[in-house]
Amino acid sequence: MNKMYYVYIIQSVLFQKQIYTGFSENIDERLDEHNCGKSVHTNKFKPWKLICYVSFCDKQKALDLERYLKTASGIAFRNKRLI
Repeated sequence: MNKMYYVYIIQSVLFQKQIYTGFSENIDERLDEHNCGKSVHTNKFKPWKLICYVSFCDKQKALDLERYLKTASGIAFRNKRLI
């Protein structure tokens, strides 16, 4: 079985305008880390819910998409097409 890589988008349950995009090899574990406050970027807006993810067999393609979704044009694409 091929290893999968994920680009995910999470949204704060309490502060719904707060959205975070990340990369992981295990989405469930990573979401738990966000909700336990283990990420300095997301700990003040917990709890989080998963709203979208894309899976890849190619790690570099996943990292490239994550990088793009964190740019201004990527955020606009995310807001219009993914969430």
